[in-house]
Amino acid sequence: MFFVRNRHARHLAALLSMGFALVACNLTFAQQSSSTEPSNPLVTILQKKGLLTSEEVKQIESSVSPQQANERLAQILYGKGVISATDYTQIAGKTPESPAQALQAAVAAVKTPAAPAVAAASEAKPKPSGPIAAITPIRALPVGVVKHDAVVPAFKADGVGFTPYGFVKVTAVEDSSSPGGDDFPLPGFLSDTGPEGAPEFHLKARATRIGSNFFWYDPSEKWDITGKVEVDFEGNFNRSDNRNISTIRSSNPSLRVAWARLDYSPNKNNSFSALFGQDWTPFGSSTLPNILETTGLGIGFGSLYERDPQMRFGYTHQAHGVKVEPEFAITMPAEGLPPSSTYMSQQLGYGERQGPDSNRPDEEARVAVQWQLDHAAGVAPAQFIVSAEHGDRTAIVLASAVPTAYQKTFPTGATAKSYSDGWDVEAQLPTRYATLIGKFYSGADLRFFFAGQLYSMFHDETGLTATASATSVDGASTLIFGTNAQGHQVVAPERPVRADGGFAQLALPLSRIFKARAASRNAGWTLYMLYSVDQAKTRDLLRVDGVRRYSTLAAGTLNYSLNKWVSFSAEESLYTTHANPELTLPLFRGVHSREWNDVRSEFGPVFTF
Repeated sequence: MFFVRNRHARHLAALLSMGFALVACNLTFAQQSSSTEPSNPLVTILQKKGLLTSEEVKQIESSVSPQQANERLAQILYGKGVISATDYTQIAGKTPESPAQALQAAVAAVKTPAAPAVAAASEAKPKPSGPIAAITPIRALPVGVVKHDAVVPAFKADGVGFTPYGFVKVTAVEDSSSPGGDDFPLPGFLSDTGPEGAPEFHLKARATRIGSNFFWYDPSEKWDITGKVEVDFEGNFNRSDNRNISTIRSSNPSLRVAWARLDYSPNKNNSFSALFGQDWTPFGSSTLPNILETTGLGIGFGSLYERDPQMRFGYTHQAHGVKVEPEFAITMPAEGLPPSSTYMSQQLGYGERQGPDSNRPDEEARVAVQWQLDHAAGVAPAQFIVSAEHGDRTAIVLASAVPTAYQKTFPTGATAKSYSDGWDVEAQLPTRYATLIGKFYSGADLRFFFAGQLYSMFHDETGLTATASATSVDGASTLIFGTNAQGHQVVAPERPVRADGGFAQLALPLSRIFKARAASRNAGWTLYMLYSVDQAKTRDLLRVDGVRRYSTLAAGTLNYSLNKWVSFSAEESLYTTHANPELTLPLFRGVHSREWNDVRSEFGPVFTF
């Protein structure tokens, strides 16, 4: 008896228990019949119930053997979520890779003429593997149910399945200008560069990543319980007595994501989800550029993303080949504020203060729509996403830190409040010969999401006199005290720096375009072309004395996959920051300049496991 998930469960379970035998019995008649109606009773019923299309019926009845008919029907039903991976394995005698690949395999098989059933084994030719897959965008956030049986676990322990994964990544990097000494790019004009522009060479392995997927077994087919833990080594270096000489080779492992998720599917068209842990944020993180440099994935250059502790809840409805998923999350109210070195120990000991001191979570939401734009084999669905966020923060000055002239008005201390707002529109459009992705965002105080030229907020001192400043309790900012036009002593309001930006990336599956054989060594060539921009509002920059007006990134990445596990990448990129012409021009190469440039070359292999 098969376990099925749809509203016709009782009838369909009985039909499936005898249906594959009926496929075999009627196969010969189906091949000879000229009728447009399916000859197999089970296939006829499944088609009338809307579980099989006419094209899928043709795929099943074009089979040349009962075994092939069984496998094609199982592939289609598994791909649609009607039967589970366990059911598929019992029918087809092998383990499926994923529902999407099962459907693609069924389509690819029928489009390729099969060898005659009477051919001798010694004369049988290898089955063609179908076309080279098109390029699938990076999708940090899925749409729909995260299936617990989508991947066979590497091992199981007490009802929990584990599937480790990761990669070893080593790259050589040359920057024409890296004044901060970093092995990843940041916007320019953070400091002067010296007479030659501060060129640097780095060789790094700290982009290596390790993780594991988890799933918990549940007796009900309606529940999927999954999880993920992932770390890399792109955080701080160790500082200890036995590392003082060789610190730079000793990166600390740092947490990327760690979450557990519940998915409940009352029927095949609807599902509910709840995620608890640290994951990519619903705001801005659905669409990410695919580039070789990941330590700084477009920080200040238009990428816009973040990972944050959160509780996220979603609902997915699918009908007529379209999935619609709204999600809402409360996230850790963190803020991208730069604490001074004097207060670094407080930041490490207590975490960032000004977000939690607002005493409310950040609120984020997204709506994602997924559909099949190109129905060719090996092409992933397209997505369109809209997302938004709102967060508050509070800066606190203790009574002991209030300037003397204002202590009578503020005897117990003072606070100032600000906010972060943002929205974006994202699109992912895979086709058989090109994949186009991109996003546009706009908002205020987007430093935490690596945007807004890394500016946060400014003090609005308009109309204030006799001003004085005091450092906040966390050392991340100051509060400005002053006297307004009415003669009242007040704290200057804090205003966020507004910004907008985005990126577009075109990916070309070169091997597919030039019709390379899927089994050949030339099957793994791809090319990515990226342009992105991040810009702060000049009107706000004048209030914060911001010298960086906007930054752009143009990059080309050529990838070659030697096989499923080993690939090589070469990336050429140009990082540019433009100065705010309304202020004194900052220094680059020791002279006042309107533009800073970093020509960056990076190359290296990635070994996946």
